[in-house]
Amino acid sequence: MNPASTRLFQDFTRGRDLLNRIPYALVALIARAATFSVFFRSGTQKLSDWNSTLLLFQNEYRVPLLPPHLAAYLAATLELGCSLLILVGLATRLSVLTLLGMVLVIQIFVYPSAWPDHLQWLAFMLILLARGPGALSLDAWIAELFQARPETLIR
Repeated sequence: MNPASTRLFQDFTRGRDLLNRIPYALVALIARAATFSVFFRSGTQKLSDWNSTLLLFQNEYRVPLLPPHLAAYLAATLELGCSLLILVGLATRLSVLTLLGMVLVIQIFVYPSAWPDHLQWLAFMLILLARGPGALSLDAWIAELFQARPETLIR
């Protein structure tokens, strides 16, 4: 290797090592905030004009097997409830899985051409599903509590 190549390789390695020092807790917190942002805004938008929401579910968001008014209530409840749980890191993986199921229904039955948006959502939600909410979460705090006092576990 010539000196320029060696220097470039060393700089690359230093940069990679620096990025590897970013704590997962920070990455997870940002992923949780991103998930919250997408779904909470959608849920509050539904609530801000409920009549329009019901019309959308009757005319545009035709979800199979569910009556439109039930689908609207379910969507708003899941978007608001699961996004809040994800933000604080409580029941994170279950909440992410629930919202991913909702995104799958939207992708298949409502907006099949919206896959670029859904792919972005999948990216930050998959991190949480695979690795969990991180150390800055209620899930982590509860896990620490039970590890410190195993007799508190329900058997």
